[in-house]
Amino acid sequence: MLCLWVLKMRIRVLKDGPYLVEGSVPLYEEVIVTDEDGHTREFVERREFPMKERYLLCRCGASKNKPYCDGTHLEVGFDGTETASRKPYIERATVFRAGDLELTDVPELCDHSRFCLRAGGIRELLRKGDTESIQIAIEEAMICPSGRLVLWDRRTGKPYERDYEKSIVVIHDKQKKCEGPLWVRGGIKIESADGREYETRNRVTLCRCGLSENKPFCDGSHWMSAEEKLEFKRKWGIE
Repeated sequence: MLCLWVLKMRIRVLKDGPYLVEGSVPLYEEVIVTDEDGHTREFVERREFPMKERYLLCRCGASKNKPYCDGTHLEVGFDGTETASRKPYIERATVFRAGDLELTDVPELCDHSRFCLRAGGIRELLRKGDTESIQIAIEEAMICPSGRLVLWDRRTGKPYERDYEKSIVVIHDKQKKCEGPLWVRGGIKIESADGREYETRNRVTLCRCGLSENKPFCDGSHWMSAEEKLEFKRKWGIE
């Protein structure tokens, strides 16, 4: 039986304001690390923040007390209008099949952490189909912070997922020399400013730079230029 404090864990998106986190959700800071070839590979924990029952996390990107909110969103006139789709992930996903595996993909959720590019990329690995390639593809799918990519076993119908602790991670992208999104792990409920809940998923990334066009979720705007974003949208057919 789950403890009551776990059941109460949730993130509320406040209108044109921060994220209100309730239920004593653990908060960490982790750094994306790369391998010898420069490909993002894993996360390394840098620190754990003091446990709080309730706290506010910056959403506008202008707080001087990050990752916490300091009220600067009121001074800068932050527009936090939520634009993300409310449709379930699986209804929006494109499907790529390879043998006994199935890859579902919702490009608009991409936070551009680049974990899916190692060893030729996840689709190429699935095309190869050998044991080593399949294992790397599984690793890449499971580490995708935003949950854009999910790899499924077609025989069982179950996805390959890590068993994450319910927690939030403040990501630092060392390679790109910038702060990344908030990585929400373990299936924490996220409630929009209008009171409706988004689909609860094992892993999602929330925008904390204030620039995403898919609020409250991250779209890679923390480091991508306008031209790079446009090219990505064209490639994947994002309107």
